[in-house]
Amino acid sequence: MTSKERVLTAIAHQEPDRVPIQTYLTPEILQKLLDHFGFTQFEDLMKIFGVDLRSVNAPYRGPKRPLPEGSVFVDEWGVGYMMFDHGHGGSYPEPNHLALLEIKTMEDVEAYPWPSPDDYDYSVIEAGCDAYADYAVCCGHAGAPDIVNGVGRGRGMEQVLLDIMMEDPVGIAIIDKRCDHYYEVLKRTLEAGKGKIDILCLGEDTGNQAGPMFPPDVFDAFFRPRIQRYIDLARDFGVKSMMHSCGDTSKLQARFTEMGLDVLDAMQPEPPGMDPERIKREYGDKLTLCGLISTQQTLPFGTVEDCRAEARHRIDVIGKGGGYIFSPAHCIQANNPVENVLAIYEEALGLKPGAFSQGVPA
Repeated sequence: MTSKERVLTAIAHQEPDRVPIQTYLTPEILQKLLDHFGFTQFEDLMKIFGVDLRSVNAPYRGPKRPLPEGSVFVDEWGVGYMMFDHGHGGSYPEPNHLALLEIKTMEDVEAYPWPSPDDYDYSVIEAGCDAYADYAVCCGHAGAPDIVNGVGRGRGMEQVLLDIMMEDPVGIAIIDKRCDHYYEVLKRTLEAGKGKIDILCLGEDTGNQAGPMFPPDVFDAFFRPRIQRYIDLARDFGVKSMMHSCGDTSKLQARFTEMGLDVLDAMQPEPPGMDPERIKREYGDKLTLCGLISTQQTLPFGTVEDCRAEARHRIDVIGKGGGYIFSPAHCIQANNPVENVLAIYEEALGLKPGAFSQGVPA
């Protein structure tokens, strides 16, 4: 099978020749893996790990925003970021200029210099699809629409939560600016792909470690219609929909299937409600599961044997009959042992233990 065939077969809940593979890496662990194999390009690592999905997106070509004081870069929304060292061998960009928090009135909403869907270069999309013709081609990302996190970076998460719960018209207008923007960007991207895109990726962290981020009635009233637009957009173009959501989504998975979501991505096995076998029994014929390799426990703190055992369980039990994409539950962090990462991908590819230990297998 080609990678494209493998992924689409799994999403159709049929068993492919092997489990489809995805990866998510922080820059620090990526560099360690590149160094291990002697590679310089991410694509080389993707190929040796057998990753079956590739992304094609329109690059931003719009005006550059003024760099806020104390920030190292600024995004298209005007939000400034610094790099925060989290003390475990790596760093993350964290917002330090909350541009959207300065919006106080509906007049401010209308006056704000919002990015435009015209600011992206869609001319590169079809060529990108052609370059990845044998892979499952994805467009979009976990930041679209990503209401809580995405708007929270520019407005503060506490304020976004208040906006939603209090139904503040200014806060809701800001949220809908983001939702409408990415909807149009992705619509144009799908049009530019001319039928060569397979999966529309979107994101919304609907859960945390203890359960849903919001009561079900708030999800239904506020989040569901906004997410549904994107799932319907995928269906309109004949592509699959794939949504990233961290945390315990167990109480929302029935809703996801009702909404027509095809793939639930970056599924964490650690929260109490996220038992992989139960989810497979209840939703395995409707919802393709992506993730479930623990990035909070097994990969960082387990032995190589622990990692192999978890990988084999996901492949043999969760992947049985299709409906599973093998992947870490989130980005593998900087301090994870390289040998643990190598072990899970050896298992996913059916290689003998230690095949990657000395670098590229002979």
